[in-house]
Amino acid sequence: MNLTKVSNFQLDLTSDLQKWRTFLAIAELGSLTRAALYLDSNQSLLSRHLNALERDCNARLFTRTGRGVALSDFGQRLFPHVKSLLTGAEQLELEIRGQAREPAGRVTLGSLPSITSPIIGRLFRQLRANFPGIQLKILEGSSGQVEEWLADGRVDIAILYRYNNSSPTSRHHLATVESYLIGAKGDRLTSSPTVNFSELDGLPFILPGVPNGLRATLDALAKQEHIVLAPAIEADSLPLMRSVVAENRLYTVLPLHAVWSDIRDGHLQASRIVSPTVERYVSMELAKSKGPSRAVSAVSSEIVKIIEEGARSGLWNALP
Repeated sequence: MNLTKVSNFQLDLTSDLQKWRTFLAIAELGSLTRAALYLDSNQSLLSRHLNALERDCNARLFTRTGRGVALSDFGQRLFPHVKSLLTGAEQLELEIRGQAREPAGRVTLGSLPSITSPIIGRLFRQLRANFPGIQLKILEGSSGQVEEWLADGRVDIAILYRYNNSSPTSRHHLATVESYLIGAKGDRLTSSPTVNFSELDGLPFILPGVPNGLRATLDALAKQEHIVLAPAIEADSLPLMRSVVAENRLYTVLPLHAVWSDIRDGHLQASRIVSPTVERYVSMELAKSKGPSRAVSAVSSEIVKIIEEGARSGLWNALP
């Protein structure tokens, strides 16, 4: 492709953003039907937009699956650039209308379920009070899913657990949390305030499947301590872990804040793991595909405040 054609394609790209909004909605929702509902449009119009884009690109943007559509390899490469383009266009529109004196726009946050519960309600209230022009979108998933969303630009901010103190420029460690052995009501091991790591040997566990940061850390420590951790069930669902432990008397390893309500209500017990401890960082990371907008910066600042408040109330530990 010569430079003239590349230049013409870029001009076409920026001249019809509605087609690319269609592309973005279908990619995020995985279905033309759901995208049509989200955009308050009809499926035939979205299908025409998509066909026009694929003609312009001379390539397939999606492949059909049993449940809808998924991005093709080419579509996956385009996705973060299109999202960045549309975010910039929305911000430009706000500036032109004179509505950008305060941060505004949609910010997508990706997080693990165990972190989401303690912070999202407060984050929503603080944004509504301080930045009413910001719309919040939440995606929950496993650590692998959140990492993938962060890498391809589907989320603006990710909140994850990290297990080392490296701190690249896109990463901000917020707090540390200790890990607890979680058992059912009346369980002997978890009735004590602490439990030695060696006592985890051979227990029937429900743990996240690999790849997973906690699982990798536990497996490495088990090898170091010469014990066996062989989960009976592998699952990435926090509600499933909590219910299976309570009802089937298995064990899992979680931070205390992830099961606080179950412990308060007497459904579960927790014992802090020691000798060695299993500590992790609560880390906030920004998408690298674009610089943070004013709205992203505002949301990330509010998250920092909430984590600091949580440390003061004992949900996790403040960084030294």
